Amino acid sequence: CSTVICLVNDKTTMQPITASTGYNSTQSPTADAVGNSTLTFACGNSSKCMIFCDYCQQAFGSQSMDCLSQIMNHICLPDFHNSMLLLNSTDWCIWDHVKSLYSNLSICTEEVSDCLLIPWPNQLVEDMFVSIHYQFFVECPTEEFSDPPPAIVFALVITPICLIPMMVSLVVLKTKNGDGTS
Repeated sequence: CSTVICLVNDKTTMQPITASTGYNSTQSPTADAVGNSTLTFACGNSSKCMIFCDYCQQAFGSQSMDCLSQIMNHICLPDFHNSMLLLNSTDWCIWDHVKSLYSNLSICTEEVSDCLLIPWPNQLVEDMFVSIHYQFFVECPTEEFSDPPPAIVFALVITPICLIPMMVSLVVLKTKNGDGTS
């Protein structure tokens, strides 16, 4: 993973993000003559974070939500989309088939947000997941709760109705004697 950015599951890679200025991860536009980074904002500590932050510095001047959106759209989403398209659409609704893809996407969005020191989850991430649900999972059936059989409902309703008069009678009989014992 030297000249490419490794994705969460380490099985796929993507070429580094390039801005219109020709910037890529092998050159740091925000480095001084010694090679030390001179970012104008705080950034995460990993080398991957420095790549993201350098890109944000070059393209946007800061670690903005626009930069976060750009990185997630070019790094996190393509892997998820491609992996989902490899599945049959009938498999999209089977959690065992999509949970690792979904988890990898969630981890990727969290890592990018953490690198840029943007709180996670945030509105951008939530909107992205809503869009993904609308695109891939809208046809999935939901498990709806149904009413229990009438016999069970009857038993659950009649039990307290019968117990209340018996308890009231017991209290009245105990207090009628006046001694309060027994």
